[in-house]
Amino acid sequence: MILAPLVRGEIRKITTTKLPWVFIAVLVLVAALNAAIVAFATQPDGSKSFVATAADQQSLVAFAFNALMGTSLFGAICVAREYGHDTVVPMYLTSPNRTRAVLAQQIALMVSGAVLALIGQALIIIGVALALPGTDYGLLLSAGDITQLLASATFAGMIGAVLGAGLAGIIRNVGGAVTAALLVVFLLPPLVAQLFSGAGPWIPATLFSVIAGVGANVSLWAALLAITAWALVPAAAGLITVQRRDVV
Repeated sequence: MILAPLVRGEIRKITTTKLPWVFIAVLVLVAALNAAIVAFATQPDGSKSFVATAADQQSLVAFAFNALMGTSLFGAICVAREYGHDTVVPMYLTSPNRTRAVLAQQIALMVSGAVLALIGQALIIIGVALALPGTDYGLLLSAGDITQLLASATFAGMIGAVLGAGLAGIIRNVGGAVTAALLVVFLLPPLVAQLFSGAGPWIPATLFSVIAGVGANVSLWAALLAITAWALVPAAAGLITVQRRDVV
């Protein structure tokens, strides 16, 4: 059985739940918060110098790392809920080949995560752009800057969803999968950077600052490869776990 019908089925499952709409509502709230910061926040001297340059604005609106965190939770919840509600059983009955079934699920989550992250980044850029006329500065981001921001967030959405899905394949309850995603993406990397002096440039927050164009700790290609490895390791571990354990 080819993957395309399985992927379509998985996307249909995701889009017929309320979960994507919950995440979109959160994205709207985040965009509104960013716009409010631009509109009402000031520096200690009363100025709005934090949006004075294109680099400042790009750093303010960059959403890639937040997209990674959000979509890792999205992927973890989607997969863990399937085990919790036993809807994973029809998936494996439809495709007894577990590898294909899991790959289809991960591809569907990659697409969903990419769309959510793209929406989030676009909303933030629009919100900040609408708030800037109330300051002494206009939107200074170039078309290239905006394209890089949108592309980096989209990539982060794909990576995060796969990472979360892989963790949920190992830890099959929602609470455990969400906790694991937060640990892997948000809590453990800074601790690793503190313990090992050379690890700082290779944690997700730093890597996505490079990919979004607001950091230069490593090369762009090195950042892309490193962050892909962050997702592939738990994804592969989840796939191996699914192969070796009972479905329910």
